[in-house]
Amino acid sequence: MKKPSYFELWYIDWNPSRGSEQSGVRPALIIQNDLANHNEKYPNTIVIAVSTKGKPVSFHIEITPSQDNGLKDISYVKCEQVMTISKERLLNKIGILENTYKVKIDKALNKTLNIG
Repeated sequence: MKKPSYFELWYIDWNPSRGSEQSGVRPALIIQNDLANHNEKYPNTIVIAVSTKGKPVSFHIEITPSQDNGLKDISYVKCEQVMTISKERLLNKIGILENTYKVKIDKALNKTLNIG
């Protein structure tokens, strides 16, 4: 079983999808804590969809490609697309998102989930 870590970017096999969910093989940001991520008996993780298409809204966080994050194009963390997925959907690690994005993503998640 794969062991993702918090704030890593992974390629995910989103198929089969439903409605307007992500589909195909696309990146996602791991947002679940590492206690659950690294637990061999817990088969799921929580992710946010990442896409090269975004809109000028407060819950789409623009990410600039870098060597650390491994993205090839400007991408958007879509904080309204939070999903719990099976770790079996994880294909391979792309990189790790820089901490400079953490405050923006936390703020967007809080707004999206109506927390705080």
